[in-house]
Amino acid sequence: MRGIFSIVGLLVVVAIIGVLAKKQLSASSAKPAVVDGSVLPAPDPARSPQQQTQQIRQALDGAVQSRPMPEDK
Repeated sequence: MRGIFSIVGLLVVVAIIGVLAKKQLSASSAKPAVVDGSVLPAPDPARSPQQQTQQIRQALDGAVQSRPMPEDK
C-alpha cells in the first residue's frame, strides 16, 4: 500500500512539473527586447549583419543618452 502511494505521488509530481515546463516553454516566445522602457527595433532580414549590429547599437546608445544622470550631492 505504501509503495502504491509513493508511485502515485511521484506521478503527480512529474505531471505538475510537466505542466509547468510546458507553460514556461510556451511563454518564452520571441518577444522584442526592451531597454529602459523602449522597444528595440526588430532586425531586418534584408540587411547585412553589420548593418543590423549598427542599428541595434544606435538604438542602445540613444536609450542610454536620453536617460538623465543623477546629480551628485
